[in-house]
Formats: sequence, structure tokens, C-alpha cells
Amino acid sequence: MSSIETALVEVALPVPLFQTFTYAIDPEAGRVPVAGSRVLVPFRNRKEIGICLGPADGARLRQKAKLIIEAPDDEPALSESMLALCRWIADYYIVPIGIALRTALPAAMAGAAQPQPVRKTHRVVRLRQDLPTITHREKAFARAPQQRAVFEMLESLGGASTVEHLLRQLAFSPSVLRGLEKRGLLRIEAEEVDRDPFALRPAGSAARLEATAAQHAAIESLKLGSAGEVFLLHGITGSGKTLVYIELLRQLVDGRGQTGIVLVPEIALTPQTVDRFRAVFGDRIAVLHSALSDGERYDAWLALKRGQKRIAVGARSAIFAPLANLGAIIVDEEHESSYKQGETPRYHAREVAIVRARSEGAIVVLGSATPSLESWTNVASGKYTLLSLPDRVGGGKLPRVEVVDLRRRAAGSMDASKGSGTGYQAVIREELDTELAKTLSRGEQSILLLNRRGYSSFVQCNDCGDVVVCPNCSITLTLHRAPERLLCHYCSHQEPLRAKCARCGGDTLKNRGLGTQQIERLLGDRFPSARIARMDVDTTSGKWAHAEILDRVAAKEVDILLGTQMIAKGLDFPNVTLVGVVDADVGINLPDFRASERCFQLLSQVAGRAGRGPKGGRVLIQTRLPAHHAVRCALTHDYHTFVGEELKGRVKPAYPPTVRLANIVFSGTNDRATAEMAENGADWISSLLRTHTGAEVTLVGPAPCPIERVKTRWRWHVLLKSENSSELTRVARYFMERFDVPPALRVTLDRDPVALL
Repeated sequence: MSSIETALVEVALPVPLFQTFTYAIDPEAGRVPVAGSRVLVPFRNRKEIGICLGPADGARLRQKAKLIIEAPDDEPALSESMLALCRWIADYYIVPIGIALRTALPAAMAGAAQPQPVRKTHRVVRLRQDLPTITHREKAFARAPQQRAVFEMLESLGGASTVEHLLRQLAFSPSVLRGLEKRGLLRIEAEEVDRDPFALRPAGSAARLEATAAQHAAIESLKLGSAGEVFLLHGITGSGKTLVYIELLRQLVDGRGQTGIVLVPEIALTPQTVDRFRAVFGDRIAVLHSALSDGERYDAWLALKRGQKRIAVGARSAIFAPLANLGAIIVDEEHESSYKQGETPRYHAREVAIVRARSEGAIVVLGSATPSLESWTNVASGKYTLLSLPDRVGGGKLPRVEVVDLRRRAAGSMDASKGSGTGYQAVIREELDTELAKTLSRGEQSILLLNRRGYSSFVQCNDCGDVVVCPNCSITLTLHRAPERLLCHYCSHQEPLRAKCARCGGDTLKNRGLGTQQIERLLGDRFPSARIARMDVDTTSGKWAHAEILDRVAAKEVDILLGTQMIAKGLDFPNVTLVGVVDADVGINLPDFRASERCFQLLSQVAGRAGRGPKGGRVLIQTRLPAHHAVRCALTHDYHTFVGEELKGRVKPAYPPTVRLANIVFSGTNDRATAEMAENGADWISSLLRTHTGAEVTLVGPAPCPIERVKTRWRWHVLLKSENSSELTRVARYFMERFDVPPALRVTLDRDPVALL
């Protein structure tokens, strides 16, 4: 019996069940899996890749354990520390351990159809013999002039070359190489290729900059940081946070032989950031982000695991980089909502970074000009150490920010009904128009922000007022040009532009609201000689589209850069002297407790793009809410005043950081069934809270979600609030593991949500 027990292992599978599974090891198997190794196992009527968690005692077995099909790994895919991190994710974010473990691996390693990822290879030719004299060569190649040409070309290339490169240099048939190989003059072998998407991008030169007094103090404090210590680097835009990161990594990687992780928001949007790190650390940098192919991600992951790369730079998933001897995790723009995963497991990379650093003895650096309220509160309570960069480097000053009140009627503005959209004068007011013209005349560059893509926000019938909405979601369809269509930004449903109203048959449909496409057209009409680039989701779908646009801006081939929030961060162009916010009110009144915070952060970030060179800069914010504290504090770059006012609004009713929050969403394709499930779920939780008098958890709801329907599914939600994190975990886990979900319906839980829409 004991021999059978030792042949059993516990396996976590990426399935929505809060349990692990027991499998048997084939006694004739060549490889015995250890904890952290991947295993291919039968599960129901399919095969699944799971992670071995170690030996199992078989106590839960109700039938004979199935045999593991394959154990493909020579060594564990996940280290002990990474297993522990995933266990924490599963516990804190209340998800099955198998799903948490799958998140830590690149997609190429999670597919059951091909458990062993295929490395890309190319054929390499290497010389095996030397023919030192002309006599030798004439004798060897008397009847094979093509072989001699290839042999001598290979000599000139240092004795080795890829077949592809040889063919570019000489035209010859495959039989020539086979003949040389058969004669023992060369050998042909397959060699693995690192699919590095940045290999063809010039790394640039690394000029050693002199740190300011504030930067030097921050660097020295970080060098002395203790294991697991968290630092909040609060530096205004242009204060040189990146230099602090680089000098810290120099010390850790070059001085101590350690490794590092640098997280940046939506890395594909900020190639400048990657270029700066590559200029200093060269090919020791591995870039990880969602725009890479599965093969490219796997190659980068493997290089990090083997120690060939020492620094991982990437978006949120880079927190799982398989680095040993970790010295620091840097989270740049730590306030960014893109660090929150939108699908299960809904982890926040900032929080995962703190837990990982604590367990592996690294420090954490959270950098931002506008820190999240959660991080600022942790500084106030002593959990984090505050480091400040209060001034711009090089003696630069923050740009002058002014408000343009959109409540004033624009002189000469055109009625929307008389054209395809709102007139230029009503969109770009006189003050901003004048500054745009002056900036163009000086040969300087401008950035315009409108955080709404498309051409018009919605299409409305002028007769009955009906608005064209998505058949799958509770939102209006946005008008897009080129090609002309109505598009849903949630489910991607699209349909042709209607000639008549579907409700009343009227033919006076109007475009309402503004999008970046319409602003681009209006600017083109107003400044026909200006070189305008638009940067939003529609123009950056290509793999390197972000980099190409920003490279043109850096080369001064763009006069006006127009875009959504993706242009607000990570950009440093000294020739940009004007920033204009076309409509600062977009999103400020959303039914979400973070709406004002996001507005202030966005305005502050985009304002920081101006005046980063010796020419200085100016910022104009167009708004209908000049007295709103998010706008008012952005005008004066006053983060502290904003935090003071914003925190007051998070007390009654209580929202983070005053309390911890969990959002439980009930969804289904039938609206009545979904509502009933939400009501039953709320009653279930209420009963649980009544029977556990010690539970310090408050239930709010049920209620329809602000966006009631998304992708054909109706959505209701309840909120769980508590000042006690462990109590919130206990109640939420008890509910998620035991609440009976009816067929065709779904329940999801979002711990520490960044939005409630």
C-alpha cells in the first residue's frame, strides 16, 4: 500500500473548481514530476496541462487514480517561491489555485495540445576543415566551383553563417551545401533563435547623467533598503524618476549580481522607456508584454529563467518573470489602473509585487507623480517609506496651466445639424486655437488630449430623440469613419450607419459628441499644412504602431499629436511646448468612486508632457467644471490639496482606502433570472453575516451594474465592505465556494476593484 501512496501526486488544474486533483505516476515513466513541474493529465474527456504540487496521500480518492500522460519538464517550470506567490493570489483574490498558477506561465507552456513549447530555430553552417593553400583548394573543388564559392564566402564570414544569410550573399542550390557536408568540409546544425522583437530597434547610447541632490538622496535610500521594504517615490513629472530606477538597477545588477523587474503601464505605448533601459543594460533586458507573440514571450521567459537576461521590463504580467536572486521590483506610474487584471484571477500587479518582494527579500519602488490614494495612505500609516523628487531636472519648471471655460458660447460656432459634426470654433476654443497657431509658427510641437475615440459619441434622431444603442450592451454605438460604421467599444459589435431612425422612420439623424477622429478632421481643415498624427486604439492595432508614431514625433515629423489617454504618460519630447485638453470632463461624472481621482491623474500626467525642454511650455484645459477639485488642483499641480479633498469623500459613504472592497457580479443572458440570482445571493450573504456576529463586513446591494448589459449578459452586483481584510476574505471565500449558481448563470468576484462600471 505504501508504494502505491508514494506514486501519487497532487495536481492543480486551470479549471473553475476550488480543489486539486490526485493522479498516479506511471512506474515505467522516465521522469518523475516534482513540485512546480508541468504535467499532462486526462481530465474528463480532454487533456489538460496542470502543475504538480508534490506528493499526495490519496485520502480523498474515491476511485483508482488516473495515470499522468506526460511530464514534459526537465526542471520545474515554477520555483518554490513562485508556487507560494500563486497560493497567495489564489487565497487573496479567491480563485482556484490552478487558475492562479496558469497565469504565472507564458501561454506557450499552458497548451495541452503541445506541452513542450517549440523554440524557433534556423540552420547554421560551420566550417569543419581548413584548406590553407591554393593547391588544396584547386584539388578539392576542381569540378565544383559553386562549392568553392560557398566555402570561401563562409571563410570570409568568420567560418560560420546562417543558411539564410549565405543565400542572400550567393545564389546556389541546396545540393551544394549537402555536397560540402558529405565531404566533411562543413556541418549544418539547427540553432535556437531568440525571438527578440526589439532586436532590430536601435538601442541608442547611454549618456551618464549627473543625479540631482534629490535623486542622489533617493538612490542612496533605496540602496540601503531592507528586504521587503516598500518605497513610494513621489516625483513630479520630469523630475527624473527613470534615472533613479536605472541607478538602483546598476547597483543591484552590476554591483551585487542580483536581478530586477520593472513594471510600466501598457509598455507597448512607451517605447521610449524601453529604449532608455536597453541603452544602459543592452541585451540583459527582456521585454514582456501582451503585444508579443506566444513564441516571443516564451523566448523571453526562458532567457530570464536561464539567467541569460537579468532584468524584466514589462506590463503587469512581467511580475511573474522567473528571475532568481531578485533585488528590486519597480512599479512605474503605480497609480495606473492597467495594473489590474480584468479577467480571473483579477490580481493587481502592484500588490503582487509587494508580496513577492517580501517573500524573496527584494525591495519595492512605487513611482508616480500622482500616487494612488491607497499608496499615499500607506505612507501616512508608516507602511511605506516616502521619497520625494520635488523639482524638474535641469532647473526646468512645471508648465503654466490655464482653464478655458466651455460654458461660454463660442463665437461663430456652427450648429451640428448643418454639418457632419460640431464646428471647429465650438470644439477648439479661441484661446487654444491661438496657441496652436503660434506653436506651429515657431516650429514647435503640440499634444491634444481627448479621451474618447471614434468620430461621434452617439447618433440620435432629431425627431423622436431615439439613440442608436448596441444590441448586446447597455451603451450607445460610436460612429467611426474610414470605414464608416457604428461600433460598440465593449463587445465590438458593428453595423452600417443608418439612413433613417429605426424607431420613427425619421431621416434627420445627428452625430452627437466628439471623438478623436472628428477632432483630426477639424484640425486638418483648420491647419492644412500641419502634420497631424492620431494615437488611439484604432490607429495602434499594429504590433509596432505605437513605436512608429512616437518615433515620428521624436524626429519632429509630427506637428500635432492627437490622442486618448495613451499619450498622457511616458512621453518625453523637449520640442512639445503646448498641451491642450479638448474636453476635461470626459469621465469625471461617471458613477464610479474613482472618477475624480482618475480625472486628476490624467490631467496632471498629460500636463507634464509640456515644457520638458528649455523652451518651456503651456497647458490649456477646456472644461465646463472649472470649480471641480480635480480640475482646480490640476491647474496648480497641487497633489496634496487634491488628496485632502478626495479622501473626505471616501468616508461617508465609505470607499477605499477607508475600507477594503469586493465587488461580486452576477450575470446571465436572461434579465429576470439574473436579477433573481442577485437577490438570492444578497440574501445568502445577509444570512451568513447575521449568523456570524463577529463578521465585520457590510453588504451593499443588490443593484444593476452601472453598465447593465455587456456582451449579451445582464449584470447585477453587490458590494462587500470591511476594514478587516481577513474578514472580507473569509466571507467572500465562503460565498464563492458554497453559493449554488444556477445553470447558464455566472458569478465573479473582483477584490480591490479599480472601477465599479
